[in-house]
Amino acid sequence: MDSWIRQVRILDPLTQRDHLGDVFVRDGKIQALDESLDLANNTGVTEIDGRSCILAPGLVDLYSQTGEPGHESRETLGQLLAAAAKGGFTRVGILPNTVPAMDHPAQVAQLLTQGAMAQPQILPWGAITQGAQGQRLTDLMELSGAGIVGFCDGYPLGDGLMVQRLLEYTQPLSLQLALWQCDRTPDLSANPQTGTCREGADAIRLGLLPLPATAETIPLSALIEQVTACRRPVHLMRISTARSVDLIRTAKARGLPITASVTWLHLLFSTADLASYAPSLRLAPPLGTPDDREALIQGLEDGTLDAIAVDHHAHTYEEKAVPFSVAPPGAIGLQLALPVLWHTFVATQRWSALQLWSYLSLQPSRCLGIAPATLQAEAQANLVLFDPNHPWTATPETLGCAVTNTPYGHQTIRGQATHLWVPDL
Repeated sequence: MDSWIRQVRILDPLTQRDHLGDVFVRDGKIQALDESLDLANNTGVTEIDGRSCILAPGLVDLYSQTGEPGHESRETLGQLLAAAAKGGFTRVGILPNTVPAMDHPAQVAQLLTQGAMAQPQILPWGAITQGAQGQRLTDLMELSGAGIVGFCDGYPLGDGLMVQRLLEYTQPLSLQLALWQCDRTPDLSANPQTGTCREGADAIRLGLLPLPATAETIPLSALIEQVTACRRPVHLMRISTARSVDLIRTAKARGLPITASVTWLHLLFSTADLASYAPSLRLAPPLGTPDDREALIQGLEDGTLDAIAVDHHAHTYEEKAVPFSVAPPGAIGLQLALPVLWHTFVATQRWSALQLWSYLSLQPSRCLGIAPATLQAEAQANLVLFDPNHPWTATPETLGCAVTNTPYGHQTIRGQATHLWVPDL
């Protein structure tokens, strides 16, 4: 679609530009952008009124979970991609812990074939271990040529010797390696961790099984020591405690090649919000204390943490309609992350619009080792048009899926992606 977006607020975190202007998109490229363009005589151009809207690079999600294959009743790949498009994402990282897992080039090829004609683009992670079960390493070299964006299990690796070998074996490979550092329990599918609430006063008050911060920080400290020894770049996913932020800050100050991400819900909620025992807030890792939440926010602001991940994970109503302590962890969020984060942090002036777009687009691209989108003439049109004031209610119809495992269900949301330009693969 040839488009003329008029008098829109243009954000480009790569060049740190935030200004008003017109943008002309033709044949999948940004043909021109200026304070004002005159395209009135061009035929076949769709004129879009951009006033009060944001035009910026498409969002990039580091990791999310698809139900297909294996759990299509939760969500199909097509439904996940539709959710991502609704939320302004043009590229989505897909975790490999499906059934069967993406631990062989054939599984990856099948996923890529399914997503070839869809939008947004999918960025598949290849499993580190066979079946993503943490027992035996996959053929990492063979898998590296299958079109994956990097290696990740989506579950923690509990074997320190295996992690050491993984770092050594992948040293020659340029692909990203993403690890979730926390204690590992045998029943990964139902309960990746032993506690349902981060240890603290709220866990005691609410009678929830506490999980100490050391369940995250001890494995994280061990990994940092291993990275110190071999210098293999690693991405640390699902950071959730204040102490972990401190450890990463110190490691980065020492020049270690690490990046780190936090999920969007850990920036918005804490153990103080669990009095309702809402199963949609049963997450893995569990929500941190209010001090953890503030440390995560500050970690993004000072560059200790690099990016925000959605970690979208759909569950059926029946799966989540159980007591909090036995509910499967996970929540959907691709449709909701941008508007909620905008009104929590940008509208309140804690973050600038460029900061938010950096956390959701520029920095995730860098963490994945892919070229970040930019708004410059002749660049590919990898764009989202976002209206921060458009009201809508989060229902199955508007979310585009039958599952509603989100703390924002049936609430009025302000902000919606209205147009998306996804580049060709």
